[in-house]
Amino acid sequence: MRKLLLLVIVMITGVVFASRLFYLQVYDTSFEKLSENNAIKIEYDYPQRGYIYDRDGELLVSNQPSYDVMVIPRNVKPLDTLEFCKLLKISKEEFKRKLEKARIWSPRLPSPLYPQLTKAEYASLSEKMYKFEGFYIQKRSLREYQVSHSANVLGFIREVDERIIKDNPDYIMGELIGKQGVEQAYEDELRGTKGVKYIQKDRFNREIGSYKDGAFDTIPERGKDIQLTIDATLQKYGEELFANKRGGIVAIEPATGEILALVTAPNFDPGLLVGRERSANFTKLYYDTIAKPLFDRGLQGEYSPGSPFKTLTALIAMEEGVMNTTEKVYCNHGYVYGRGQKLGCHSHFSPLAMIDGIAQSCNAYFCTAYRRIIEKYPTPQEGIDNWKSHLNSFGLGDYMGYDLPSGKKGLIPNSDFYNRWYNYPKYKWYATATISNAIGQGEVNLTPMQMANFTAAIANRGYWYRPHVIKSIEGQKTIPEEYTVKNVTTIAPEHFEPVVQGMFDVYNKGTASSLRVPDIEICGKTGTAENYVRIDGKAVQLTDHSTFVAFAPKDNPKIAIAVFVENGYWGSRYAGKIASLLIEKYIKGEITRTDLEKFVLEGSLMNEYEKPYTGKPFPINDGKKISAKFLAENNTK
Repeated sequence: MRKLLLLVIVMITGVVFASRLFYLQVYDTSFEKLSENNAIKIEYDYPQRGYIYDRDGELLVSNQPSYDVMVIPRNVKPLDTLEFCKLLKISKEEFKRKLEKARIWSPRLPSPLYPQLTKAEYASLSEKMYKFEGFYIQKRSLREYQVSHSANVLGFIREVDERIIKDNPDYIMGELIGKQGVEQAYEDELRGTKGVKYIQKDRFNREIGSYKDGAFDTIPERGKDIQLTIDATLQKYGEELFANKRGGIVAIEPATGEILALVTAPNFDPGLLVGRERSANFTKLYYDTIAKPLFDRGLQGEYSPGSPFKTLTALIAMEEGVMNTTEKVYCNHGYVYGRGQKLGCHSHFSPLAMIDGIAQSCNAYFCTAYRRIIEKYPTPQEGIDNWKSHLNSFGLGDYMGYDLPSGKKGLIPNSDFYNRWYNYPKYKWYATATISNAIGQGEVNLTPMQMANFTAAIANRGYWYRPHVIKSIEGQKTIPEEYTVKNVTTIAPEHFEPVVQGMFDVYNKGTASSLRVPDIEICGKTGTAENYVRIDGKAVQLTDHSTFVAFAPKDNPKIAIAVFVENGYWGSRYAGKIASLLIEKYIKGEITRTDLEKFVLEGSLMNEYEKPYTGKPFPINDGKKISAKFLAENNTK
């Protein structure tokens, strides 16, 4: 029995070894490939990225030649390190560090040792590369910006790192990838496809020609050109107007959703993020936590929208049937409610109906409208959720799905939000507890992009297209379908006309009457957004923000715009002037209101940004903004 067991074990072991040997020799080619790799040098031929043009065909971004010193660590032979470092203008320590990094990454695959040589550096180094075995120079292209503006729109390119390669196996060390803006959003189209060359070597590691006569070689495929919806002239002018100011501009073509301008200030020259100084320059921009030049205020800035939000309050009030265009509301310098609380208002005639309420920006009128919207329903929770539903139909409280990678969704609060805030049901809350929402000063936060979009929806009398910067892609007849779908609001079309008329009267006899532009019918709405920060646990009021929305012409509008100027005092002081100038620039191609232009170009708010945060904490009842928590805790109705 024991002899039989021993025989079986021997036979099984033999079968296992024979099977494994047969598999390795016949089916498994991994060792063959590894053997081939030892005798084959792989060189990549990087493609040129696609060009970027503006809506009128102006070239914004092209390419320029660059040269990288590459290394295959396994092939490096003893060399004159001092001479090599002198040619590269780097220290011996830096050379060793980079070589070791390349070796850790892969001893067999090429890695960039010293990227982005200039033409002069390439010329002096290429003649002596034969001395340094294991190193070679690889040509590639870098971005060349034809403009000094639009950095936030265009984005930049950078080298991939190990994390990116792990998530995207198609990339290899040393390859470039789009980051931020259009470069990131349309990386797949702009990137192209790299070519590969397999070069065979003999046993002495000398190159003897293409592997299998180039049968496996591929040629690079250039990236696709893309055309943006951005108007380069308008974009440049917007950035000029924002000199020495902070804020954002978003301009949209209402009929298509095409983004005409997307300005953030302060911005920077995109050329700073090209070449070997890219890393150092990026670090400086990144750590500028005061001006925040890498922060796109048009997409990422979340602000109280201020009085432009009153147009939406009017629309919802009409849709809900709680206000009409003829009913007049009295205003005695504000809206009185609760236990003697008052939300203040500036001087104007009284009483007034809806159109004049918009033109004169009456707080009492819109607080009355808002309260009726909420109190129409059995509970304030139902009223708030219905109010939010209307606002969501304008794209508010969401990312909106535009084709740029950065952005914030703002805040349109719902009943859950207020129930948590007020610790409901311990403390009950009512419409008056959220009354500041009526005038865009409560818990509502919007981005300038969202403000421009709801303005475009008003201009269209009830619908909007998803904002986008892509106009065309080389080789494609149409843009993605999601940018051609009409989004219809919950407000009936007939309710928009009185609001449009009210915005038209803002320019003719209202708060922006000094900003009229000859021969252009502009509809707009000024806004002064209160600006509070919390210092040592206390809310301190700083200089108000200046905000403005507008569209033109009144009929068949060509442009809708939102302008937000941080610490800009009041709506017509800066934001309104900037909006009027941009509208005239886009529609006429020239500026006749040179008085407005002179004021804006020469105006500076740097004193506001540089002064220390000081001031008295604002009281609970200051006639402007009431603490919602105070009202809730005191069970105020």
